[in-house]
Amino acid sequence: MEEAKSEPRVGIVYDGRMCKHDTPDGDDHPENPNRIRAIWNKLLTNNIPQRCVVLNAKEAEEKHLTYVHSRNHVNLIRNISSKQFDSRRNKIASKLNSIYFNEGSSESAFLAAGSVVEVAEKVAKGELDSAFAIVRPPGHHAEHTEAMGFCLFNNVAVAASFLLNERPELGIKKILIVDWDVHHGNGTQKMFWRDPRVLFFSVHRHEFGNFYPCNDDGAYTNVGEGPGAGYNVNVPWENGRCGDADYLAVWDHILVPIAKEFDPDMILVSAGFDAAVGDPLGGCCITPYGYSVMLKKLMDFAKGKIVLALEGGYNLNSIANSALACMEVLLEDKPVTGSSEAHPFESTWRIIQAVRQELSTFWPTVADELPTKLTSQVASQLLLEISSSDSENEDEKSLDHVSDNSVEVNFVTSFGSLKVQDNHDRVANASTNWRLELSKIDIWYASFGSNMWIPRILCYIRGGQVEGMNGACPGSMDRNPPKETLWRILPHRLFFGHSSTRTWGPGGVAFLNPESKIQDKTYMCLHKITLEQFNDILLQENCLSDHDMSFPLFDLTALNSVIKEKSISMEVLKKGWYHNVVYLGEEGNIPILTMTCPLSDVESFKAGKLPLCAPSKEYANTLIRGLVEGEQLSEEEAVAYIEKSSTTPL
Repeated sequence: MEEAKSEPRVGIVYDGRMCKHDTPDGDDHPENPNRIRAIWNKLLTNNIPQRCVVLNAKEAEEKHLTYVHSRNHVNLIRNISSKQFDSRRNKIASKLNSIYFNEGSSESAFLAAGSVVEVAEKVAKGELDSAFAIVRPPGHHAEHTEAMGFCLFNNVAVAASFLLNERPELGIKKILIVDWDVHHGNGTQKMFWRDPRVLFFSVHRHEFGNFYPCNDDGAYTNVGEGPGAGYNVNVPWENGRCGDADYLAVWDHILVPIAKEFDPDMILVSAGFDAAVGDPLGGCCITPYGYSVMLKKLMDFAKGKIVLALEGGYNLNSIANSALACMEVLLEDKPVTGSSEAHPFESTWRIIQAVRQELSTFWPTVADELPTKLTSQVASQLLLEISSSDSENEDEKSLDHVSDNSVEVNFVTSFGSLKVQDNHDRVANASTNWRLELSKIDIWYASFGSNMWIPRILCYIRGGQVEGMNGACPGSMDRNPPKETLWRILPHRLFFGHSSTRTWGPGGVAFLNPESKIQDKTYMCLHKITLEQFNDILLQENCLSDHDMSFPLFDLTALNSVIKEKSISMEVLKKGWYHNVVYLGEEGNIPILTMTCPLSDVESFKAGKLPLCAPSKEYANTLIRGLVEGEQLSEEEAVAYIEKSSTTPL
């Protein structure tokens, strides 16, 4: 008779003292005490702690902290909550990146790091099979010498270093750190950059360095150095909205194959739940089912020796439900149920292929190209749903699906209402029915040429001209300026073609290759305008100012088509150079559109049938001013960027 399997010994640590860390004046903040309270209460309601080994939090020892942090940093966090720092505390915090301190910060930080060390040691000893440390403040952004990104000590890195350096007799010689927080674990990466004992894996929203922590640390080309080369794996999302299908594709085609070769003795998970559905900062879409499958796949390694340590996650319902799903997996409470029928994004497959190629020299298991039959299975874009309501309630609903550029949080609502300004001379000659309809729809117009400079884009909206232009623009019917401006770097090739233009005289003008390639990077300035204004800009960009605008050039049907097809050529604008409208994704649920030449023209430029030509000084200066005043590049860097784009062969 088969003996009944005993329930796993799962540890769980929670301590209300970690709630003492809060904003000094009680101001609202995403990283607040309710985060761990919500998780604990959810687990209590579902009788999870009653079936676990519940441990009290334990303060970290300073000698363990100094394995990964400088002595000065440890001393600062030890003393920051003392009375001697009362007058300086806020000033010190203001000099750090996204950090606050109060009278409870020191104790909370030492408890968070110590708790992860405590459960990691018990799992390593075999006293526990696995564990979950419900701790705060989080840790994966904290670097050797300073706190950043809500993180004071790097809790997971402290625990890993403790096991490897302090307790070698426990037999933990190789540790896999899986960071599934939506942000890149920059601090953890740096701490094990040259250490082959630690395989650090981070999947994160990156957007070419524009998503927090807003640098290139999370690029897939960062693979470690010296003896640690190949032991640092970054999977950087190009966009938000990644969900179960995207993450599980990464698990199946990158993490799992490499983990099999690495064969870890233990796994530490930087378990941030800010990639979950509804998170206000993450903008991704993992469900509790998705997290449970990700964790279940990891349990096949290291004999199930896994420790989860809470990182980010700022929607209380999402983090509570996601944590519950993970605890049920650790307890082997019930079979994982759910579905993941959706396919990954096309950009996900592109990133997976790029990461595999980069790591192929270190991990032969990922050397092969994935079959086209697999990578052609991509998510189909849902057609844009046009809401007829302009109520505040509709705008509030969209907050559950916004994205964050992590320099400042922009809660971008989907379809803002806007009065049509009937004050243009041409209004008597045009039907306003379509204008009234399209004035209620927002899009992001992504500019890569002279429209990167704000005074230049205003010529297309308000009319007029700037220095270097040979004539004035008539402007748009709606002369309101863009509601918002953002910058992004997108994987498309910028080049300059034609030998002369009506607007700028001799010299080439900017074009964007409609096809995206991972190695290409183009700075793009996104202007949030109405679909009505986009029609008027299309008209002016293609030099057809005498066209009858009784009907829109680009209506809702065209918008839905470009979202589905990625690009559409406007037949009515075929004589113009920019008649190909290209869909570049979304920002805050609002589509990003640009206009460029069709692929057939790109081939003509390559073949010499259309001339490639460097821009004139006046035109180049306009692009440079846009990049510099937009704080994207220094003047020297902007000049080099334009020169490289105009001289590198297609």
